[in-house]
This record gives sequence, structure tokens and C-alpha cells, in this order.
Amino acid sequence: MTDLSRLSNSFLPDFSHIYVEEGAKDFPMAKDILKRLPNAEVIPVQDYKSVFNRSGQDFQAQKKSMKLILALKKDGFLYKATDVVQDAGFQNFYYTTPMLNCLYNCRYCFLQGMYPSANLVVFVNDSDFFDAARRELDSRAVKDEPLLLSISYSTDLLAFENIVPWTRKWIDFCKTNPDLMLEIRTKSALFSAIDDVRPVDNIILAWTLSPNIIANAYEWDAPPLARRLKAVKEAIAKGWKVRLCLDPVIPIPDWEHVYAEFIQMISKEIPAEGIRDITVGTFRMGRDFFKRARKRLPPSDVYYQDYEDRDGVISLPKNESAAIAEKIKGQLTDIIDENKISIWN
Repeated sequence: MTDLSRLSNSFLPDFSHIYVEEGAKDFPMAKDILKRLPNAEVIPVQDYKSVFNRSGQDFQAQKKSMKLILALKKDGFLYKATDVVQDAGFQNFYYTTPMLNCLYNCRYCFLQGMYPSANLVVFVNDSDFFDAARRELDSRAVKDEPLLLSISYSTDLLAFENIVPWTRKWIDFCKTNPDLMLEIRTKSALFSAIDDVRPVDNIILAWTLSPNIIANAYEWDAPPLARRLKAVKEAIAKGWKVRLCLDPVIPIPDWEHVYAEFIQMISKEIPAEGIRDITVGTFRMGRDFFKRARKRLPPSDVYYQDYEDRDGVISLPKNESAAIAEKIKGQLTDIIDENKISIWN
């Protein structure tokens, strides 16, 4: 089973249909996925974009019955990270997109406005991704620093690991490339999918955590906080490097009190010595994605705040964002050294 357990009786189950792009079906990963979903109807297509990019799709309706698309990535395997993504102090910072879209349906996520479809695309030509990562490692600008690569930028790989074992493949690749630092960001509680894997020193498992009131209101379909904390503790107990991501901090009414209690809970549940670092950020989204997301979603207060446009990025005013982040940082210093706290602003 995946880390998703919400299906409406009026819709077909998730992944009842799998679209397979021409040329993709013979790849080992595609064969493996099809074996894991033996009851799915397989539909051949010439190009995945004919399904994924077609006009007139309803993102939220598709979220209730997502389909899977197996495809080949042709180019653009690694991307230089933008200012919207936290670099945690790394100068060689890239992200990759082995999957498009996510099992979850978080109201503040840029994916709400990025793609025309809510269906999931899995690129199955894994060796091409690894070849691109090797080339970038060899040509990285700052040679005396590792290359930080975020592999869950446009998805949540760990949440889907029982169907698409991309996380394990990246872990295996990272073992033989010590100059690569891998960040696997997730909201998943599915650490059990990799709990038999020995920790790798140059891999960071990064969990996004939110207070229950935020998770319930904005992080639709994602596991509740208690399950995420359990997964974090399991990963730490196994010896993995763990990053906590308080991002985005949503300034709901009485947010200071809400987050203070939340941080106290973290301090009681998670041993400080097991936390590699913590990142903090507030809501931000590219202007075009923001406009599309606001049109698609049912009315949500997250899209109707007093935002400003900073060079094409919609965010809280800089002084307000900084004040929120500094307040959270002050509360976090009771848990962890200040130099292990990274702020996006």
C-alpha cells in the first residue's frame, strides 16, 4: 500500500489506469511498476505530454482518482535551484524531477499551479538521471564543496516508494558518489519502505512538519503530525541524518502560541542530538503558479493574504516574513544550536 488512504466511492481507485509512453515499457523500472499494479489497465501513448498536458483538465477532480503515467525524460535532468528553494548554505545546489506531481494535495504547494494535470508522471530511465548527476558533479562550480541535490522537489518520492522505488535507487547511487549530498524531502510516514537500508553519510532525510491545526487545514491527504514524528524518530534511531523543515510557517490567528506549543512538542518527541539541522520559511510561490492555483482551488485563505510580488515571487512582505522567521528561530534555539537553523527570507 502507498502512504495514501483516502479514496472516494464515486471515483475509480488511484492508479486504476497506467499510461505508458512509447519506448518506456521495456525499461526495468517500468516493468517493476507494472508488476506492482497488476490490476491496472495499461494504455499505450506515443508521448506522455498528450495525456499530461492536454487542455481542459480539472486538477482537483483528478486528485480524487489519480492516474499513473510512465515516461522517458528526454532532457533537463538537473536544474539549478532557484531563490525560492532553501540551499541550507550549499553553493552547488540543484534539484531533479524523477517524478512530476505528488500523492498529497497541500493547499500551499506550488504544484497546485505548476502543472495542468494532477496525474503522476514517473520517468523510468533512471540511468540517464544518474549520468547527468555524474556530469554535474564533475563540472560543479565550487570544487571543494559537495553538490547538494534535492530529489523530491516536484513530488514526495518516499511516499510512493512501495510502488516506485526511486528513493532506493538514489540511495544506491549516492553510496558510490561521496561528493554528492542528497536531500530527500518528505511528509511521508513511510520510513518503513527503506528501514532495511543502512544509513548513508551523505544523505539527508528531511521531514516537513507542521502543527496539527496547519496540517489539518492545508496539508490534505498527508499523514498527520504524529505519524510523521514517529517516522522521524525511527530514522534517527537507525542512524540517518535528519533535517526538520518548518516550511511554510503559516501566520494563522494566534500563530505564535500555536507554533510555540508545536516546537515544545518537537523538543519532547525528538532527541536534539538526532537533528542535523532545521530550516524555516514562510509562504512563497512563483507569480504564474500562484495565479493558476488561486483560480483552481476552492476559496482558501492561503491565497488571499497581504502578499507582495518580489521579482516574480509572491510572498509575505519582507519585513513580516523576517519577523515570523526570527520569532520561530528564537523558539527553536531551545532545541538546537542557532548555527543549525537556516532561514529563508
